[in-house]
Amino acid sequence: MPRWVARWFRGAALYGTIALLASLLASPAGGAAPQLPPLAFAFTALAFQIVFWIVGGDPVRYHPVMLAGVAEKLAFGVPALWLVATGGADRAVAPFAIIDLVLGAGFLLAWRATPDRR
Repeated sequence: MPRWVARWFRGAALYGTIALLASLLASPAGGAAPQLPPLAFAFTALAFQIVFWIVGGDPVRYHPVMLAGVAEKLAFGVPALWLVATGGADRAVAPFAIIDLVLGAGFLLAWRATPDRR
């Protein structure tokens, strides 16, 4: 198994944790109270950062879980870019969506480069 696979997943976990914690600590627009859907998204995404860290610890053992990581990255990246393109989201979201899609592509490449234990 290539060494970059573990580093890719662990790096993604660190990036995701920092980005999500920063979004949670940022004050909502106009000083409004945080809303449940964004909070639920952030905490669900934080849970996935733990999964990425675990996969990075033993990529061969958690080979099948890598595809869940691809799905998680697509689940944010594609709709976010669609919303930016149609005016439903601020353009500031686009770089984060693109980063997620790049990470998802890396997860797919990592899945292909890692032998299946079965």
